[in-house]
Order: sequence, then structure tokens, then C-alpha cells
Amino acid sequence: MTDPDSDAARPESDSAVPAAAPQSTERPRLRVLYQIGSLLERGLKDIETLDRVMEILGANLGVTRGMVAIFEKSSGRLRVEASLGLSEAQVRHTSYNVGEGVVGRTYQTGQTVVLPSVGKDTGEGVRDASCICTPIRLGIEVIGTLSVEKPRVPLSELAQDADLLRAITFMIAHSVRLRQETSEMHDRMHEDREQRDRLAERFRHANIVGTSAAMQEVYSLIMQVAPTDTTALLRGENGTGKELVAQAIHYNSLRRDGPFVRVNCGALSESLLESELFGHVKGAFTGAVRDRVGRFEAAAGGTIFLDEIGDFSPRVQVKLLRVLQEREFERVGATRTIPLDVRIVAATHKPLESMIQEGLFREDLFYRFNVFSIHLPPLRERKSDILLLADHFCETYSKIMNKTVKRISTPAIDMLMRYHWPGNVRELQNVLERAVLLSSDGAIHGFHLPPSLQTAEATQTEMTGSLESQLDTYEREIIIEALKRLSGNVASAARELNMTYRKLAYRIQAHGINPKLYKR
Repeated sequence: MTDPDSDAARPESDSAVPAAAPQSTERPRLRVLYQIGSLLERGLKDIETLDRVMEILGANLGVTRGMVAIFEKSSGRLRVEASLGLSEAQVRHTSYNVGEGVVGRTYQTGQTVVLPSVGKDTGEGVRDASCICTPIRLGIEVIGTLSVEKPRVPLSELAQDADLLRAITFMIAHSVRLRQETSEMHDRMHEDREQRDRLAERFRHANIVGTSAAMQEVYSLIMQVAPTDTTALLRGENGTGKELVAQAIHYNSLRRDGPFVRVNCGALSESLLESELFGHVKGAFTGAVRDRVGRFEAAAGGTIFLDEIGDFSPRVQVKLLRVLQEREFERVGATRTIPLDVRIVAATHKPLESMIQEGLFREDLFYRFNVFSIHLPPLRERKSDILLLADHFCETYSKIMNKTVKRISTPAIDMLMRYHWPGNVRELQNVLERAVLLSSDGAIHGFHLPPSLQTAEATQTEMTGSLESQLDTYEREIIIEALKRLSGNVASAARELNMTYRKLAYRIQAHGINPKLYKR
């Protein structure tokens, strides 16, 4: 594209001009089209493009005030997206309803509005100005408006300016659409962020902390199942917070005023578990000296949380299947049937599907429990929540121990973030309880964390040397450990390490190890 004012755009001689040169009023308009065309070719960001368009209009057409207003679907109003001659405060507080003022009317009708004379109060008297507002279209859809004000000019010149602005709106329509879509996306993100914050705050009373995508999915599932009486199955590794989720389901349900009863099924023997769940009557078995209410009966009107259901014996599985099917049960040794009025939430860290294949868990019972499943992600899959949880536990244990821990040092943060957390949130909780206890200067330092979290860099124990030398060192340590366990007996150590006596003796000699040092 060539600038109409540049030397390259001028003919070499007057004889080369077949018609009269354009009038001087046309040159600024041609320059505007050239500059905007060049601007769009450069591929600037959309907001920069629109702002630069307004600057070009001000520099070449004498525009003193102007704006690009985009229709915002979320609010149903036209919002200023780019402007000239408006302060930041004016831009922030200026918007139009559809049909309101020149801008709103232009958007509503889709017709260009030309006002030859508009009285403007400048604070130093009324100054006369001309105004043009034209719609910005993408296809047949009106997506915004472009409006300008300039010192009053003859109507013929204003009509030419209006034609120019209509041409410009076609050129910038795509940039305006992108800005509109970006704005809508930001609004959605803001709404999603506010919703995530509300959900996180709602579950904070149950000590469920986390804003990661994985935890947002958990929050969403909790909110879906909580208002119902549907049986929920919580799955995940040990220490991921299954009991906290069960409490969140209960306290956000219609049974929130009823009891929440927890049963650790893995900690009880078969005979004790049956009595614990269903209760018993006096004389039902040796030691049953009085009637006892079971956990199902104690949870009437509320929720019972059955933790570690993968540990149920076949006999208990059969009884539980009947309870879930018939919604009634009997105390051990009794004949009277008691109706079941509880919400059941179960949990396990075991692979129930594999246990079904091995005959260790009833398939029909699995389907009774697995009505609505929630998977709790391990901590290593929600790294972004580690610092939130660490801050939460620091605050909690600082209050309990009456200490003031204000921060976690950078080396300690690095160690927390690098660790793989096999014990999940429970392990992190224990680590922070220990660190708060050891802290004496209002901060958690790396040396307050247990050895399992220490890194080679933090302890200055990085492995150095070639691969071969490091392997030799590692081999020497393995042999010494075996000799320590077996009181320096080389033959026994060879059998344990699955080596011949001759080969191990050679290795011992090569590493300069004296087996006699390890004899007890």
C-alpha cells in the first residue's frame, strides 16, 4: 500500500495526470484510509488497533473527541472500548443502554446519525461542534458504534466524513468483534472465578482447602449430590480427605441437623463390626450383657459414613446388601426389624473392581454403593493447592500452640513443592504441625521439615562424579547394609543379594570392605 502523500505516489510529470488532482480536503481522508490500512496489515493487538484508529482520526480529520463503543451481551449495554479526548474515569463510567443517546440510537437503528451542530458546554462557555455516529457491522449484525466530534464544519464536508467513517467501520469490524469476544471471555472467567471462590469458602468450614481444577470438580460433584439422599462413594488414596468430603456432603444436605456417624470398617473385626453397625440385644453372644444401639440406628435422620468398605468380610457384605436393598435391618440376636432412615456415604482406597474379579467383593454390593462416585485427587495432582494447604495448617496449629508463624521461607516452599507426598494431605498436615512446633522465630524454615523432604541442594549432599563412580558408591552401600544385617556373614549376604559367593567376595575386595567389622 502506498501513502498518497509520499513522493512515490506522485506522478513523474503533469502530463501523466489524466484528470484534475483531488481537492485538498480529500487528501486527509486518503491519508486516513492509508494509515488505517497499514495499521491493520501490521497485526497489532486489537485494543492497540482501535486506540490507534482514534489517534489517526484526531491527527488527520481534526476530531477532538470520539469513541468506539461495543455492545456487551452480559450487561446489555454499550461500553466504551477505545476513545479520544476522554479521561480514564470518563471511559470507566460511560456506557449506554440500547436506544439511549446518539450512540444507543445508532446501535438500535443501524443507521448513521449526522448532527451538524451540537452545543458543547466546555466550562468556559458553549462551543458549537458537529457529530457523526455510525454503526459497526459484521455481516448483518451490528456489534458496536464509531462516533466522533469535531469543530463545526459545512454539511457537505460532514457528509464526506460520514462516508469515510462508514468505510473505516468495515475495516475495523473484525478487530471490534475480537475485542467483544475477549471481553465476554474475561467476564465469564471473572464469574467462574467468583463462583470458585464462593464454593471454596462454602467448604472451608469442613477444612477442605483448594482452588485447583481437580478440587473445583470435587466441589461441583458435592453440590450435585448433597441435596439428595443418593448413596455416595468416595474413592481416592489414603490421606486425600474422604471424611472431610463426607462431612461436606452431610452439612450441605437436608439432613444437616441430624447426626453424622463415622464407622472405620477396617479397624474392627468381623464380629465387632456387625455389632457396631447393627447393634445387639442382651444375650446375643458372650459378653452382650445389655442391649446396644448400632451405628445405623444412632445415625437415624442423619448420615452414616462407612470408611474403608473394601475391608468388609463376605458375611458382613451379605447383611449390608440386604440393608441397602430393603432399607431395614435387625440387631444381632433380635427378630424385630428396624426401618433404615439414614443417608449412606461410603469410602475406600482399594480397587473394588479388581477385588470383584478376585472374588473378594460382591459385585451387586459394589453397584449398591457406587450410585454416585466422587474421585478425590492425590496431592501430587493438585500441586497448586500445596501452599494454600500449608498456610491453612500453619494458621491452624499456630492458634492451637499459641504461637505466631507469619511466613514459610523460600527454601521450605521449594521443598514442599518438590516432594511427591505419598501420604497426601494428611502427611502435609503432620509435616506442618511438626514445623510449627519447632519454629522459634515466626517462620517455617527448611530445617524444620523432616528428613524425607530434605533435598540434596538444601543439605549440600549432591551426588558428584561420573556415573561409574556413583554406581560404585551405591553398590558399596548395598553390600555394607547386607553385611550389617547378617553379622558380616558373606555367604548369607551372597544368597540375599542373589549372587555367588565368589562374585560377592570379589566385590568386597574391590571396594575395600572388611566383613569382620560387622560381626556381632
